Amino acid sequence: MQKLLIIGGVAAGATAAARARRIDAKAEITVLEAGPDVSFANCGLPYYIGGDIDSRSKLILQSPESFKSQYNVTVITETEVQSIDRRNKLVSALHIPSGKQEEYSYDSLILAQGGKPLVPPLRGVKLDHVFSLWTLQDMDAIDDFIRYRKPENAVVVGGGFIGLEMIEALRKRGLNVSVVERMPHVMPTMEPEIAGFLQEELLSFGVGVYTSKSVEEISSSQVLLDDGSRLNADMVLMSVGVRPTLKLASDAGLELGDAGGLLVDRNLRTSDPHIFAAGDMIEIEHKINGAKVRIPLAGPANRQGRIAANNALGIPKEYSGSQGTSIVRVFEAVAGSTGLNLNQARQAGFRAEAVTVHKEHHTSYYPGARQVTVMVIYDRETGRILGGQTAGLAGADRRLDVLATAAAAGMRVHELSELDLAYSPPLGSANDAINMAAFAAENRISGYSPAITAAELDQFTGRHKPAFIDVRDYFAFERSHVSGADHVPLTHLEQRMGSIHRDRPVIVYDETGKKAHQALRQLVQAGFDEVYNLSGGFTSLERHARALGFSHLHVPLLQPEEKSLEDEHEAEEQVPEQGSGGALTGGGLLVIDVRTPEEFAYGAYPDSVNIPLDELGYRAEEISDKDREVIVYCASGARSAYAARMLTQMGFSDVKNGGGLMDMMENLA
Repeated sequence: MQKLLIIGGVAAGATAAARARRIDAKAEITVLEAGPDVSFANCGLPYYIGGDIDSRSKLILQSPESFKSQYNVTVITETEVQSIDRRNKLVSALHIPSGKQEEYSYDSLILAQGGKPLVPPLRGVKLDHVFSLWTLQDMDAIDDFIRYRKPENAVVVGGGFIGLEMIEALRKRGLNVSVVERMPHVMPTMEPEIAGFLQEELLSFGVGVYTSKSVEEISSSQVLLDDGSRLNADMVLMSVGVRPTLKLASDAGLELGDAGGLLVDRNLRTSDPHIFAAGDMIEIEHKINGAKVRIPLAGPANRQGRIAANNALGIPKEYSGSQGTSIVRVFEAVAGSTGLNLNQARQAGFRAEAVTVHKEHHTSYYPGARQVTVMVIYDRETGRILGGQTAGLAGADRRLDVLATAAAAGMRVHELSELDLAYSPPLGSANDAINMAAFAAENRISGYSPAITAAELDQFTGRHKPAFIDVRDYFAFERSHVSGADHVPLTHLEQRMGSIHRDRPVIVYDETGKKAHQALRQLVQAGFDEVYNLSGGFTSLERHARALGFSHLHVPLLQPEEKSLEDEHEAEEQVPEQGSGGALTGGGLLVIDVRTPEEFAYGAYPDSVNIPLDELGYRAEEISDKDREVIVYCASGARSAYAARMLTQMGFSDVKNGGGLMDMMENLA
């Protein structure tokens, strides 16, 4: 009978134990866990604190008793393994409550000790209002502190996964929250335009965001930053990273890797043929570039636990590595990444490029469409997908999973463009954001539509001093634009080409990149030599500016929309008041905007009346004089042409199609 000993529970260790029993019904399986809990949902801890999970017991996945009854696995908790005798295949462990020393023998050993939160040696870090979150006991301590001490101001140190999730949890508990991140933006491994989306959400919910700053000292009521500023804090959460638990392995003479983790081969075997390892403590092969990396995530840890059990019991199975697919939700915003980011890809020797698209997560005409962002990172020479990132209020997770699959399969850009994805108006689009991103990448590779990302723009601007052409509408341009940009609405581009510089590069942008692509093609066909589409448009530009800023151009940032955690399910959607009654019954020129109320509220021709095209058939009866001069307009001229025909057929004698809003505004000027 084979004796399998597992050191550590939670994700990798508990999974390994369950898998081992399914492989071998007779093996003697023992798990030694240093903490009081062997298997709990550590990813769910912030959501219990925030109240999303209402029962603590739901986080307890297995207990020593359930492991015994369900799997016939012996679990001994609160037992700290102190040494491994590799020659005699023995481990020495201390049972903490009793103080008793025990020895356990093994035929195969699996190390699954994970990691522990990194706590920097700051003055005040051991005060009783300073916490880390890693175990159920940590969660209980935070929950009790909030419940009984009623803190008002919290500072979260670190803008990674746990930090962002805890920001939301603490805001839901009624605290004022600030986050301090020493890197230039939160979620440092994400591209700035993706991180900027998250930072805008934090600001919308009243969170103070302090990036490129470090904590110097913690006092009973404040946190001192390295720039001399102070933040009020009667509660502090440290979330600056995870350090692998390696002392036991190191003391046993097991080989460590260059990435700072325990070295294992593709069978998850350590330098000792009888000892295997899994989870946060090991370093593994990155699927995209083959480099040794540490990826402390729950998904890889669980899969490694399964494979370690296989190999420990003599059933060979290789672990192919991980690409670090991860996702985070903070308030309503979701963002995720897979594979390599742009900088990592270039450092790995790829000729990496990226494109970004912003598109509705399902068809725009179906109610509830929200914009989703897809960034694809690829190798220009081969077209291979190297990674990607997504963001949005809806649909970001689905697109991220597609990119993760594409990267793992070694797909090329052209294959991604032809991918058949599920479509129905409430669920997607005929050409999904994934397809559109692949189209944009193909266009950039081929030179049909040269593009430049927000991340590349600053350096390009410093070197080449390009001319910026903003092809958005009047109201978008007035709200914010690149300082020094020329405003040339797309509908007026042809007649304004003579004013555009030909002696330097031209960068065109709109809100998302779609109309700018059309503008670029017009300029190229008109003989312009060097034209670039700003990938992702002003949306990407603004997010990058918020997260990282620019040195060689200026983008004024708007105040983020204020959002509230209050329950809004009773609030009814408010339709903008148009005050049209008097205008419809009076005399003189009548200008009718046939766009939707939402479009009208965004910006409209002065003194115009909003009658959506769908309502024109019956609301036209409110116009008392059918002989008065009427001008109708919409966004582009298509809906207003239809409206003009409708009114003429209804007996109106003097109706003109004003075309698109920009045509109207141009005439006004």
